[in-house]
Amino acid sequence: MRLGPAMHALPEPMEQWLAHLRANRRYSPHTLAGYRQDLRHLLECHPGTALDSLAESHIRHAIARMHGQGLKPRSLARALAAWRGFFQWWAPAAGLAANPAAGVRAPKAPRGLPKALSVEQAQVLLDRPGLPEPRGAIDCRDQAMFEVLYSSGLRLAELVSLDWRYSRQGGYESQSWIQLPEQEAIVKGKGNKTRSVPLGGKAIAAIERWLALRHQLLSGGQAQDADTAAALFLGARGKRISPRVVQLQLNRLAALVGLPVHVHPHSLRHSFASHMLQSAQDLRAVQELLGHANISTTQIYTRLDFQHLAQAYDQAHPRATRKR
Repeated sequence: MRLGPAMHALPEPMEQWLAHLRANRRYSPHTLAGYRQDLRHLLECHPGTALDSLAESHIRHAIARMHGQGLKPRSLARALAAWRGFFQWWAPAAGLAANPAAGVRAPKAPRGLPKALSVEQAQVLLDRPGLPEPRGAIDCRDQAMFEVLYSSGLRLAELVSLDWRYSRQGGYESQSWIQLPEQEAIVKGKGNKTRSVPLGGKAIAAIERWLALRHQLLSGGQAQDADTAAALFLGARGKRISPRVVQLQLNRLAALVGLPVHVHPHSLRHSFASHMLQSAQDLRAVQELLGHANISTTQIYTRLDFQHLAQAYDQAHPRATRKR
């Protein structure tokens, strides 16, 4: 199979790998689009080379060329992750002796501190001073989403994947869901790793208000698919909410309450981690709550000693006030 730079579709093995990630690993459309672009970069660096002839030298040449074109270390690392993942999946079927991307490393990226809101800014965002109390379905949904993001430090993709309870029917089975009596959410994050995170009192109250109005966003009279019936948060058209809507609604609220900064859903995850560490000084607890596989990822927030997970959450999170 020859590679050509003018190809719009990827070679069949690459398309099959992306389909596998979508169907079996449930990767987000955003991640899949990034991987597709990364795979296309590799093909463009070596037009005319058979896919099963790519060696480590080709991978290194591609990285060097992309670096010379101005791609940042983080983008190069993602590209390598995509290539490594593809070859790891395809090599056995193709009879390759080794994964050509396995031994290649991207240039190190400088590790800056993530942008987080101050505790005061987070409180302003969620308490909405000067605005009416959330009453309609959209406002109550948004308040519940933002409380959960800050309460539990979820990634955006994890938030939109939440179901309002565990569901298993037909070919559908919940991957992430909330358990209000237990005051927790069960979340499947990166690498298909499942973790349990606490839900604070403010988040639980907001979810309960939203669930009482959730039916208003369901498409009236239309048969619901299993995903829609299970989804915790719905969009205006009655389907599971999209990540883009969450981003737009959060930035809209930040502007309404007068915050002088752009607020992205990941800002609330960073704020959760920073505020927990400032109060609890428990790095391991925050690592587990964030779902980081490696504690070095969590260390970008600070370097602190370790204590107990649940105790750290209940004692330190500004909006926990959980019942014991």
